Amino acid sequence: MGTLTREGVERPRVGPRARGFTLIELLVVMVIAGIALTMVTVNGLPGSQRGLRFEAERLAQLLWLAREEAQVRGTPLRLQADDAGYRFLVLRERQWRPLLDDPDLRARAWDEPTRVVVQRPDGQRVVEFGRDAVDPPFTLQLGRESASVAILANGIGLFEVR
Repeated sequence: MGTLTREGVERPRVGPRARGFTLIELLVVMVIAGIALTMVTVNGLPGSQRGLRFEAERLAQLLWLAREEAQVRGTPLRLQADDAGYRFLVLRERQWRPLLDDPDLRARAWDEPTRVVVQRPDGQRVVEFGRDAVDPPFTLQLGRESASVAILANGIGLFEVR
């Protein structure tokens, strides 16, 4: 029951039995919902670093496959890459030719323009796999505007993305 005022009007009772939410409670819920929505939106969009890392992981797997393929075929394979994309070449009749008979090692385009830099201890700037079980180690740097990722190859079949 409520209380009477001087004018004889009954005021509703405020206390533990009152129902509804206060303005503060509603604002807190709206802020939490806004933060959650922002997190979902940000995580749902592929960032430059995330997209580049995905590309590097895929390329590392393809490099492993190319290395194995070179040993199985007994023919050297080479990676050819630029800012638009990459492909694998095979040495046939003393010439490097595009590898067309393997759907996994087909030519691919980058999602965005990507800088590619090869670093090897012997100074050469190519990634090449031969018939031998040991290849020269290398680092393959992939870079975009504000993101960069490296693929490290130890020469015996381990490719690590950092």
